[in-house]
Amino acid sequence: MSKVKTSFFCQSCGTQHAKWQGQCNSCKTWNTLTEEVIEKSTKKDWNASQKTNQAGKPLKIDQIDTQHEPRINSGDEELNRVLGGGIIPGALMLLGGEPGIGKSTLLLQIAMLVNCKVLYVSGEESQRQIKIRSERITNASDQCYILSETKTQNIFSQIESLTPDLVIIDSVQTLHTDYIDSSPGSVSQIKECTAEFIRFAKKTHVPVFLVGHITKDGQIAGPKILEHMVDVVLHFEGDRNHIYRILRTQKNRFGATSEIGIYEMQSQGLRAVNNPSELLISDKDEKLSGHAIAATIEGVRPLMVEIQALVSSAVYGTPQRTSTGYNTKRLNMLLAVLEKRAGFALGSKDVFINITGGISIDDPAIDLAVIVSILSSHHDIEVSENYCFTAEIGLSGEIRPVPKVEHRIQEAAKLGYEAIIISKFSKIGKPNDTIKVIPISKIEDLVTYLFG
Repeated sequence: MSKVKTSFFCQSCGTQHAKWQGQCNSCKTWNTLTEEVIEKSTKKDWNASQKTNQAGKPLKIDQIDTQHEPRINSGDEELNRVLGGGIIPGALMLLGGEPGIGKSTLLLQIAMLVNCKVLYVSGEESQRQIKIRSERITNASDQCYILSETKTQNIFSQIESLTPDLVIIDSVQTLHTDYIDSSPGSVSQIKECTAEFIRFAKKTHVPVFLVGHITKDGQIAGPKILEHMVDVVLHFEGDRNHIYRILRTQKNRFGATSEIGIYEMQSQGLRAVNNPSELLISDKDEKLSGHAIAATIEGVRPLMVEIQALVSSAVYGTPQRTSTGYNTKRLNMLLAVLEKRAGFALGSKDVFINITGGISIDDPAIDLAVIVSILSSHHDIEVSENYCFTAEIGLSGEIRPVPKVEHRIQEAAKLGYEAIIISKFSKIGKPNDTIKVIPISKIEDLVTYLFG
């Protein structure tokens, strides 16, 4: 009998160490090294009955077929947009998100809506629990098969007999394989199970969805190499106190990244939001100060979001700077620019910023709207609800141009806004007749134009 070989793996980053030590040399975290058994096997293919294929031959680049590969319609317009037009055959997609955010609900809806045979494998719920959840989803499909299993060898045996067109695994942290002698959820098990599904997807051209848990830092649990191995990394995020959920692409080998899809959580499941701009702007009975509309872009989709600001006298010795959905460091920079370049003494004021709808925006184009909302609350003068803003603020107080400004103007015109304030240096082509475009170069001109 051969000697069992063991090694020490960091449960945070997956780095292998020859011996145990208190701190990982790679990620510098403490007490994360655990001993795992390394067991080599002569057979690590997902399908033991098939013979190994012959080695591929190199081809000239002009001989490679570039014909567009057909995509599978998921039945969900938002998911199709995020993936770049649909599900690619043979793709391995990883979906991460906080507990209770709706990952399993989203994938179960896809399994019920897609027009093909689907195998939904759950290692966390029983078949009865999934059945109860599916009863809330309308338009149920009779091509969805439910399997409660965690061992990959048993899963692949069921796949061989069923031959599904789509496989959903919930979740990858619950899987384990016979080739690795360690507990489920460990670094070795996650890497090996993911590698088995990669080989399966690439050989059979069957797309696979993997659900991944996340850590307290918001990163997908397990080794970082897991995100490098898969083809698509999706992140399902949102505030649990709000009904909106955002599906964001962090990696996509078959389409654009930074694309988003917006859903509304309902009792019947997740509903796709086709026009999020109307939902992200709150209705008001009367005009209020401290509100401004920003024209932003997430991926290729233009959005109109509402920025709320509150400026009040500091009660405590140190003024507070609080922002929800916006970078607090950038807020401090904008306040410094206002005080230095525009002469507003905001050093003794509490400033609170909120982006409505519970979403987070990191687009620098909303800087102008943040400035306007702060000044509106500071002067207690309301800004016309027919105005929207899109521009970046520089450290010298200049108003800088932003990319895709024409798409932002078209979205504002489509939603009925009368005027949009942009940078004077923005390059726009044909002027839009349905909306007034106001170019401004400095903060001083902005203050004079809006507040006199």
